[in-house]
Amino acid sequence: MSALPASFVCVSRYRLQPTPSQEAALLELCGQARFVWNLAVEQHRYWRPGRRSAPGLAEQCRQLTQARAASEWLRAGSQTVQQQALRDFAQAMAGFFARTHRRPTWRKAGRHEGFRIVGRRGMHWEVRRVSRRVGQVRIPKVGWVRFRWSRPVPDEVKSFRVTRDRAGRWHVAFAHVPDAIPAPGNGDGVGVDRGVAVSAALSTGELLHAPGLTRAEAARLRRLERKLARARRGSARRAGVRAAIACLKAREADRRRDWVDKTTTRLASEFDVIAVEDLNVAVMTRSAKGTIDAPGVNVRQKAGLNRAILTNGWGALVQRLENKAPGRVVKINPAFTSQTCHACGHRAPDNRESQAVFRCVACGHRANADVNAAINIRNAAGHAVSAREGPRVAGPVHREPQLVLLS
Repeated sequence: MSALPASFVCVSRYRLQPTPSQEAALLELCGQARFVWNLAVEQHRYWRPGRRSAPGLAEQCRQLTQARAASEWLRAGSQTVQQQALRDFAQAMAGFFARTHRRPTWRKAGRHEGFRIVGRRGMHWEVRRVSRRVGQVRIPKVGWVRFRWSRPVPDEVKSFRVTRDRAGRWHVAFAHVPDAIPAPGNGDGVGVDRGVAVSAALSTGELLHAPGLTRAEAARLRRLERKLARARRGSARRAGVRAAIACLKAREADRRRDWVDKTTTRLASEFDVIAVEDLNVAVMTRSAKGTIDAPGVNVRQKAGLNRAILTNGWGALVQRLENKAPGRVVKINPAFTSQTCHACGHRAPDNRESQAVFRCVACGHRANADVNAAINIRNAAGHAVSAREGPRVAGPVHREPQLVLLS
């Protein structure tokens, strides 16, 4: 098993419990961080060919010092928070130029509420435990803020982020290098096929479904969305409906996150090698609406598919697997895995009888379509998986049936 890269970090998130005065101070810090970020976005959006290049991080920090001297509102805030917003923007632009992330855009009040603190623990910030279920974190310009102590805070933490979601809940997330789950050493491998009807199908035959809203909660969400469409913009009624919708969606996201963590922990603990499809979920879930000159087709259908993919947690499942089992996750080309019979190797579009049923037209093998694809993914993981399943027969074992001529 390969070692975890030193640059990789994970977050341990806790529920923050600020007082009303502390919440007002936190919102003020969020607003200042958002203001500095948007100024940096505006500077880079102003650039055109032939103009002077946008200022870099060092120049922006000098401009921030001048802005703090001129603005009492910025001067009253935390310089650490504001400078870190500029560093985060510089990192986002570096990802954009490296073609790994999209271009950073504007941050909006009520949607992007948060800031990050980076510094030495004990000097710039501190964490302490005050009771069995209560801890406190010292935030600049705010003081000691209580949070729910659900698990110990890692000692190697060097930064943390404070966020407020649309449901009005505050969280503090401590960044640290996570401990990998040790391999069981049993030589077993598993293939994972991600889908819409079935969130994850395992090559062992197990079908996993990501939990969502209950039927009553989904019906209430539809009523609230219809009520939101009738509410006047800017009204108190609309704000209340939006808050209720945010609470329901936050509940769904919490359940999905819990399912992803428990599922990935079990897979990392039970199997040495985990094979998954090599899918770019960010590209797959892009909108199909196109542009004014070249409008897209089947936009509503594609939007529904995007929601289904995101609801089943395709990206989060593989990301957490790579976090917990580094070096043991194998990504496989997904081409034809759903059309190939794992029993005889025959590949044909007609093999997929329906969404859930696979029936090979060559040998007649019947199986669940998702499980059949998961087995193909496991078999395609290479010798690291197939060699551990038992002795291999000499010659190709997955090939199209050949006609035998009798002499």
